Amino acid sequence: MDGPPPGALDGRRVVVTRARAQASELVRRLADLGATVVELPVIAIEDPADGGAALGGAADRIVAGAYGWVVVTSSNGVVRLVEALDGRAAPAATRWAAVGTSTARALGERGIAPDLVPDVAVSDALVEAFPVAAASGGSTGRVVADGRALFVRAERVRDVVAPGLAAKGWRVDEVVAYRTVAGDVDPSAVAAARNADAVAFTSSSTVERTVELLGAAGVPSIIASIGPVTSASARAAGLTVTVEAGDHTLDGLVAAVASAFADRR
Repeated sequence: MDGPPPGALDGRRVVVTRARAQASELVRRLADLGATVVELPVIAIEDPADGGAALGGAADRIVAGAYGWVVVTSSNGVVRLVEALDGRAAPAATRWAAVGTSTARALGERGIAPDLVPDVAVSDALVEAFPVAAASGGSTGRVVADGRALFVRAERVRDVVAPGLAAKGWRVDEVVAYRTVAGDVDPSAVAAARNADAVAFTSSSTVERTVELLGAAGVPSIIASIGPVTSASARAAGLTVTVEAGDHTLDGLVAAVASAFADRR
């Protein structure tokens, strides 16, 4: 599918709310279309409260073959887990599940081919597509005898994956790989964001923190969301979502921003 035409965002000011370390690719894509990008890093990604001790233990168990499946729902989780593996490989029988193409790409870039990527990049879709554990009396796709799965997650998540997999007969270990905290935002960036034309939200945490900083009334009038979970968080915060990305990736979000302006011409 063709992307937005060159100059689609000429003269438009768009707020990017991602963590500073992750914002560069989205900033570049918007700027390539002519946008003036306001960087408002409302969140930052940090180690979990235990400094990564539990994640390190989970990595040891992966290498030892304790899990039939490893489930990751974000690229941040992938990065942290691969760092904990420290060059060690999981057994060939271990299967990997990823929510969305961005998470799957992060795995692939690190030499891990995901076995399951749901068509829709939300946790509910992953649970629906996940196989039933052999211990529960049935199977869909590949299963292992012990029915044990690892869920690598953020400190705060929707309570969907672990109970969903447990309902399919899996014994689920959850391990926190990272936490999202408030970012250090320059006051000048806050002022610039209030005067921008649009904002691009990539997660619920960016929505919540942006509203804390700007107030609902100070959020730009055009609101683009990367997917349904982020959109739901925006609406819960009292915002009206202008457009939601059809493809829940950065490419999809950029296309959504461009389409919102095109619809207003």
